[in-house]
Amino acid sequence: MTRPKPVFSAAGEAAQKFPFNPPSRLSGPLMSAAIRQALASDVDGLVALEHAVFTAERLSRRSFRRLVASPSARVLVAVDRDRIAGCAIVLFRAGSRSARLYSIAVAPGMAGAGTGRALLAAVLAAAAERDCTELRLEVREDNPRAIALYELNGFVPRGRRPDYYADGATAIIYACPIAGTADETRLEARDAGTGERTPQ
Repeated sequence: MTRPKPVFSAAGEAAQKFPFNPPSRLSGPLMSAAIRQALASDVDGLVALEHAVFTAERLSRRSFRRLVASPSARVLVAVDRDRIAGCAIVLFRAGSRSARLYSIAVAPGMAGAGTGRALLAAVLAAAAERDCTELRLEVREDNPRAIALYELNGFVPRGRRPDYYADGATAIIYACPIAGTADETRLEARDAGTGERTPQ
């Protein structure tokens, strides 16, 4: 997908193993490769993946460095035998309960291995960690493979943006509610008799 340039805020690098526990509703096989948060040392591999997958409006090396270090972004990588097999970038905005899937890419040759589904599950888990209630994204209207992946895994269309991409293609806006958030838990905590919310 082609992606408008986001606004980043720089911070110190935080590298950690991502606690990958895919939501049960995600459909299809999940790969066995490790999903973890990207490190500054992954930037070369991320740039190589970007050039292998996208033909226009690619993220620069500088952009990847800023994203990896940003507190308002989570860059996740799928690592297979010490190489980056895929990447997903999710953005967060202060004061918003909606996360945005900015980019997801799977290395050529990894199609059908469950890498995209595994990354999508990790993105949803990352958004849930931030107490977000939904994940939003844009996808090209002429990308049936990506659309099928999103719809199969709980995303529903919310609108269209004509002429969204550089070549004039239309984007479809999708959103997926995030299960297990604090907000969802609070909504379920109601008195069985009156329907009133119980104290938290």
